[in-house]
Amino acid sequence: MFDDLFTSLKQLWFDKRRLLNSKYRRTLPFSEYIVDRWEKAKELGFESEVSVYDSSYIFGDVTVGKSTWIGPFTILDGSGGQLSIGSYCSISAGVQIYTHDTVKWATSGGKEGYERAATSIGDHCYIGPYTVIAKGVTVGDRCVIGAHSLVLQDIPAGSRAHGAPCRIVGAV
Repeated sequence: MFDDLFTSLKQLWFDKRRLLNSKYRRTLPFSEYIVDRWEKAKELGFESEVSVYDSSYIFGDVTVGKSTWIGPFTILDGSGGQLSIGSYCSISAGVQIYTHDTVKWATSGGKEGYERAATSIGDHCYIGPYTVIAKGVTVGDRCVIGAHSLVLQDIPAGSRAHGAPCRIVGAV
């Protein structure tokens, strides 16, 4: 019985992989072939036309506006307060967005608690690959945050910013 199931799953994977590769020239991990990204977003209560890769980790109070793309290997951690992401955003691969940190807890030997604060990404934003956005940060509408940025402070609407720490370098 187990061998039959394994053979069927393996054939499903080969067939799906072949089809996707011929259509889009891409291959993905097994789970991405069987999980519907748009259905996952609906199950999470996100707005219409949101795509969330199966490799994304989503915790706590997270809201996402319509037509937003959440790339693979992302962490959206709303366990410390509300994490809101607007409409028509692109959250690139490897992005991590937090609503809490454990710095004071760790450095005090557990005597102090976790720090929590809501975090917000506006509408029409691009967050570059492997960016980390700290708790309590607001990124305004129409912002572009460059790859590998560490966002520790608010970024006003219409800004282009990058770096570690993230700095505003111009307007969009």
